[in-house]
Amino acid sequence: MMPTANNSQEVLQRALKEKLYKKLLRQLDKDFKLANVRLDLPADMVPEKLKKSLHEKIYFLLMERFDDYLNLLYVVDISESEVKKITSSDTVDIAAEVCFLILKREWTKVWFKNKYSN
Repeated sequence: MMPTANNSQEVLQRALKEKLYKKLLRQLDKDFKLANVRLDLPADMVPEKLKKSLHEKIYFLLMERFDDYLNLLYVVDISESEVKKITSSDTVDIAAEVCFLILKREWTKVWFKNKYSN
């Protein structure tokens, strides 16, 4: 059964616990490149730094490059209904929620690939 998480920190902790964190980084890198959004993700990046970098990038996209933000959501496969559930009107909070949605979706991809590729 697919493990669930309630926030970004739980997603990252679960990835570490299941030894899939590096695969999560590679999946994020792959999808950001597909969306033509630059995000530097060194292989040795710690989870706290990843969360901060991702949050900052999403905030920047929301404020400065909204079309790229929408394209990223499409590439990562974040459903419109999930985004509409965000109730905050503060851009920083919205970016944090979207960060969680992206991490959760990318984690789902990594988890399923790992589970069913063996």
